[in-house]
Amino acid sequence: MIKTMLEKVLIVGSGMTGASVAALLRQDFGKAMTISMWDKSRGIGGRMSSSRSNNDNTNTVDLGAQYISATPDYHLKHSSYYEELTKAQVLVKLKEDIVGHQDKEPGTTHYVTPEGCSSLVKYFVNKSEPTIGREYLVKDVSIATDKVNVTTDDNKCDIFDAVVLTMPVPQILQLQGDIKSLIETKGIKSNLESVSYSSRFAVGLFYNPDVVLDIPWTAKYITDNSCIRFISVDNRKRGKDDKTRGHSLCIHTGAPWGIKNLEMDKDDAAVEILKQLKIILPDLPEPSEIKGHKWRYSQVHKGYTGSPGCIVLNEKPLIILAGDGFTYSNFDGCLESALAVQNVFAKL
Repeated sequence: MIKTMLEKVLIVGSGMTGASVAALLRQDFGKAMTISMWDKSRGIGGRMSSSRSNNDNTNTVDLGAQYISATPDYHLKHSSYYEELTKAQVLVKLKEDIVGHQDKEPGTTHYVTPEGCSSLVKYFVNKSEPTIGREYLVKDVSIATDKVNVTTDDNKCDIFDAVVLTMPVPQILQLQGDIKSLIETKGIKSNLESVSYSSRFAVGLFYNPDVVLDIPWTAKYITDNSCIRFISVDNRKRGKDDKTRGHSLCIHTGAPWGIKNLEMDKDDAAVEILKQLKIILPDLPEPSEIKGHKWRYSQVHKGYTGSPGCIVLNEKPLIILAGDGFTYSNFDGCLESALAVQNVFAKL
């Protein structure tokens, strides 16, 4: 265990980066460090979120990340994590073909999460046991002598020895307080402003166990529709295709359609998406439940220059900017950012 003077740490964002940062800090500092995690959402997971049917809590659908792709280099570099996660059966190798998928690197290994992508994030959160603040939308990050004062939009406020911000970069730039002048002083504002994300909508469809989905594939990239880019029979993809469970279907729009219709309400977008789905799958039964979601910040399109993993915005008190915007947008990118944060704490 490493000794530290930073007894009280806040991680903003409960996605993959925030969860792995929390787990690494708990591993290094044990109970000597109090770790809090605040997120603007009710649930944890960030873009690795799973949505549960209101009628059947065993039926879930992944509305964000769909599967984990580990290139040979990162599979080797992060081998201890992959071994741990597969041993715990949080990750299993993808057995089904994804129609239209093309690996950028030969030898890439693909994994799925049998209990949904949010289970991967929850695994790391459970290891770290942070105090979680749900629906805590951070609006102000300021310096209070040798502490960081953090305030939410509904004026919840607390002070910390260190803060790690893992939300999308555009949300960091919207924060009020001393953080704005710190970004200016550090000379990184233009680099932060250059980070960009794709935007898209997702729709989850839930079906009762007695409904038969006559779809010949498990998941498919759609190339001949201006709206829909990806469809997955999610329970089948995750190896949960049995007669006791209801089916779940995930539909993702393409980035161009998402950007064009970004200000559309998610439920209105779902109506348009389902019209297009009927063209692709005309015999699809009516679902028992529909859930729409808007990803204003989906995958990182252009990351921070040089992919540093994280940025130390202020040393005393410690403020760190982290997340896949400082690496790249997948599981290994989030791990790389978390490891960069761990390295900063280890040097204090």
